[in-house]
Amino acid sequence: MLSKYVAPGNRIEIQAIRGTRLNDTGTNKMYKSLVWDTISDDRIEILIPIEKNKLIALPINEEYDLYIYTSSGQFQCSAMAVDKYKSENKHLLLLELTTSLKKFQRREYFRLSCALEIGTRALVEEETEAILKGDRFIVPGLPVKKGIVVDLSGGGMRFVGRAYYKPDSFICCQGNIILDGKEKETTLAAKVLKVRELQDTPGSYEHRVQFVNLDAREREEIIRYIFEEERKHRNRGKGL
Repeated sequence: MLSKYVAPGNRIEIQAIRGTRLNDTGTNKMYKSLVWDTISDDRIEILIPIEKNKLIALPINEEYDLYIYTSSGQFQCSAMAVDKYKSENKHLLLLELTTSLKKFQRREYFRLSCALEIGTRALVEEETEAILKGDRFIVPGLPVKKGIVVDLSGGGMRFVGRAYYKPDSFICCQGNIILDGKEKETTLAAKVLKVRELQDTPGSYEHRVQFVNLDAREREEIIRYIFEEERKHRNRGKGL
């Protein structure tokens, strides 16, 4: 699928999922580059980004979000940097896809680094059946396990905590966001994409999840919250 839509010369943006490469808005910095070649259906070479005439030292063995602009539309995926080298006098970064390529709306995937309290639990059978039918049914009042959201987008989030959920399972996520100065309780369903145990905190896990069956109002509320928070970060950086 990669070579079907992505071609050498396509514009690409790359953003670290984890790490400390933050800009003044509190988000991981986005770098612009170009696709050099598609090696296979899950491997891609890109030119190492350059900023102020200097190569950006993007580390390998780190995961990134990729946003690719092609003649067939805009696509997004996540990938692991597995190698970097010089070829034909070009500095290249080799990336291996960790999620499938999918079309996206740019605003939906803007990521906000944050520290939001969240409650999560596995969906019960009736809730999962509703999700698989394209609906959503959430049983109120069931106990949840505490966690912390560390980044958020209109399409999903990453959170850490003591709970463990299997990849491809569905979970309920409950938390509060501030919109127009008022606290709003939000309950969403999500699919677990990836899980890893934190090396420095045994027994704690990082989950990456994708929201499922959101209605337009819920998605717009999340996106609006993200941009309101990003604006606050920017204003604080200016001393306003």
